Amino acid sequence: MANKFVLFDIDGTLIDPGGAGRRSVNKAFYQMFSIRDAFAGIAMAGKTDIQIIKEGLSVHGLPSGDGVLVSILSRYLKNLKVEINNKRRHIKPGAIELLNALNAMDGYWLGLLTGNIEQGARIKLGALDLNRYFPVGAFGDDNEDRNALLPIAVEKLRKTKNIDIPYGDCVVVGDTPKDVQCSKPFGATSVVVSTGPYSYESLLEAGADYVLRDLSCAMDLVDKFRVQ
Repeated sequence: MANKFVLFDIDGTLIDPGGAGRRSVNKAFYQMFSIRDAFAGIAMAGKTDIQIIKEGLSVHGLPSGDGVLVSILSRYLKNLKVEINNKRRHIKPGAIELLNALNAMDGYWLGLLTGNIEQGARIKLGALDLNRYFPVGAFGDDNEDRNALLPIAVEKLRKTKNIDIPYGDCVVVGDTPKDVQCSKPFGATSVVVSTGPYSYESLLEAGADYVLRDLSCAMDLVDKFRVQ
């Protein structure tokens, strides 16, 4: 049986942070530029944090050089530590059961593939006690292009665990067409759930290998992957 590396997106897939990310980056822009609700109308799903911030700067005619990005990210993280403590945050249906099942299976390795910068990802997951499942991952500050993150995650697994898994034995789990797009060039399996902003039907059109209503349905795939 081949090893499998199962890589999870965070927002909309594993958790709903209750709008903490958007509030935090909006506050960062207000703190730095006195712009209220700077990201109104800007779609964030599937993008890396760096892409989102650069888009916000561009919309408002602001430069991204001279340490501006670093300053925004620093303020964003400080805000996120506060904003994640909200009553709307929750773990998505089936996530814990799936993570526990995969964790207990020989030859399965869990990781993250997310547009969040690593510190932001850890803040969000830590608030819901999920960091323990993910010793490695690729993040938005590893590369602002999400399509470059799968090889980074595979290399980190090789370096930290001495496990070398081919791209074709990777499974990318997310909730947007961008999660599908970042897996396809490498021959990885894509699994998407309609627990984020995209409908089941729109995800079918994105060409994912598997489209599920939520992660509780993913348990049906575990045995299928086990014998591949």
